[in-house]
Amino acid sequence: MASQDWFDKDFYKVLGVDKSVSAADLKKTYRKLARQYHPDSNPGDAKAEAKFKEISEAYSVLNDPEQREEYDQIRAMGSGARFSAPGAGGGGGFDDVFSRFGQGRQAPSGGFDDFFTMFDEQGGGFGSGRFGQTTGGFRGFGGPQKGADVTARTTLDFVTAAKGETITLAGEDNVPFKVKIPAGVSDGQKIRLRGRGRKSPDGGESGDIVVTVAVRPHPVFTRDGLNLRLTVPVTFTEAALGATIEVPTLGGDPVRLRVAPGTPSGRVLRVKGRGIETAKGSGDLLAEVQVAVPTHLDDAAREALERFHELEPKENPRADLMAKAR
Repeated sequence: MASQDWFDKDFYKVLGVDKSVSAADLKKTYRKLARQYHPDSNPGDAKAEAKFKEISEAYSVLNDPEQREEYDQIRAMGSGARFSAPGAGGGGGFDDVFSRFGQGRQAPSGGFDDFFTMFDEQGGGFGSGRFGQTTGGFRGFGGPQKGADVTARTTLDFVTAAKGETITLAGEDNVPFKVKIPAGVSDGQKIRLRGRGRKSPDGGESGDIVVTVAVRPHPVFTRDGLNLRLTVPVTFTEAALGATIEVPTLGGDPVRLRVAPGTPSGRVLRVKGRGIETAKGSGDLLAEVQVAVPTHLDDAAREALERFHELEPKENPRADLMAKAR
């Protein structure tokens, strides 16, 4: 993202959250909006697709603690601070920018070259989502210009995003290019291909290709960080008496889980190491038990349940609920 966007776009407003929003609430809000505006849920709706891009862009910045801190500092400047000349009403021109963003460091005195260097602490250019990552533009006043970045989008199925794969996309000139999708890529994540964008007009380095990934929902599994979640139905007798059941895994053989006697709905059974596998580690498979109530009973089953009802403990399972509600 270019730096101008950081001045002009209110990412908190885009997501409908307060500036003090916690990381957990931010993630929850983003997931809700992403499901609402995802292109797969709104086929052919250009406005929904544009909104999906907008919320993904906002979340990618605010979800990163470093980017969020820089974004908040830049927004606090106000767009006028960059352009005001020394002596203008209430502003000190570039000195104002450096005193606020540089946290008390002296303003540079070497002109525009120092101005861009101030933000370029990691050796990159000026812009692209956070300072220190180039999108094109100046590498220093009078220096060679970096080529422009090219953006692309791709939609992956859930398994491909989880396992990783090398895919082929069509470029601007319809020339195909390959993208290595790392295992565990998440919905809205951006993959940057260095030097694969447009060439520099004056001999500088080429720009990048930035691929934004959308991930289709899975009918069984959902992601929770590196963990995979699913809901596992069990019968009343399995939950009451205990049982060993089979549970599916993502792209692998099923695993056997022991349901302990007296297991209630909502209890989560954990299978170590069967979640998302990445170079940084592996998650777990979290199976939430849900007791399935039969909708059709024959006469014999109904009579058996009525006999059980006469024999079951006469405890009111809602007694504690009623007491707390008073």
